[in-house]
Amino acid sequence: MSKITGRSQRGGHTGVSIEDVAAAAGVSTATVSRAVRGLPRVSPATREKILEVASSLGYVASSSASGLATGRTRTIGVLAPFVSRWFFSKAIEGADRELHSRKYNLSLFNLGGHGSNRERLFSSTMVYKQIDALLVLCMSLTEEELEHLHKIDIPLVVVGGHVEDCPYIGINDYDAASTAVRHLLELGHTDIALLHGDDETDLNFDVPRVRIRAFQEVMTDAGLEVRPEWDQWGDFTVASGQQAFNRLWGQPGRKPTAIFCSSDEMAMGVIFEAGRHGVRVPQDLSVIGIDDHDFSASIGLTTVGQRPDNQAELATKMLLDELDGNPGAVRSEVAPHKLIVRETTAPPTK
Repeated sequence: MSKITGRSQRGGHTGVSIEDVAAAAGVSTATVSRAVRGLPRVSPATREKILEVASSLGYVASSSASGLATGRTRTIGVLAPFVSRWFFSKAIEGADRELHSRKYNLSLFNLGGHGSNRERLFSSTMVYKQIDALLVLCMSLTEEELEHLHKIDIPLVVVGGHVEDCPYIGINDYDAASTAVRHLLELGHTDIALLHGDDETDLNFDVPRVRIRAFQEVMTDAGLEVRPEWDQWGDFTVASGQQAFNRLWGQPGRKPTAIFCSSDEMAMGVIFEAGRHGVRVPQDLSVIGIDDHDFSASIGLTTVGQRPDNQAELATKMLLDELDGNPGAVRSEVAPHKLIVRETTAPPTK
């Protein structure tokens, strides 16, 4: 029998600690906790071995021991690439709403985009398990970061985009982008530009690519040309929308009568810069986005709306339900989106 440690008083009622079970089974205390509570992400063979060892040692899990075994701090981590942009700030708001109602704390890990700080967060913060579960907000991930993420032995869920082999909650980006483009087609537009969010740095982030594919396929199915010079990219910010408009309008030749923007913030940048150049919206240029940003109604932006706060709130509820011992609570789910027609789209005048 394994030697009983000085920490046994934290364990089961028999005086055998969860550390003793972990040592005897050759696994982590977190894995023992997941196995005895019936949580997923433990192989059947490992679970059977752990239960056998626990039984032979006379280990009886208590609720307090179960919590201590996973470093239970009643804190959920939220991993975000940025905190200042609309989608992420709204998602954090939704997560915090659910956490507050369940008396949990939120620990925010801001990756700050690309850079060395990301390595520090992934390799130390997550490994040392300062959190009980992890909510990942959509972002591009390196292969190494994906590997770290899959090694985290706590419940996790992704909001706003796919991460390989992880449950996620988000809108159907293909359908949302298709809805936006079809709205422009139904108004009679045939000369349509694209402002997407994809560049070479987006490694494992499929949202921009899915929206690009939707645009291209809807245009092709309508028998319309996808003009490469009207393909512009940004980083989902207002400033990148302004820059994209300037590149587009600085080109010689025919101009588009409409532009589909992959985010409302980029669409706002297009509208602001169009005004500076005397290009009237929607008379000269129709503009549509995706999101329904807080400012979109104020400027009359036509968009395909979504609710990242509701998405994150649901994801957080799933995480907490699983921590409360409800196997299978964390699962993928498609969130709703809807076309919201305002004043920035109209039939072409030329």
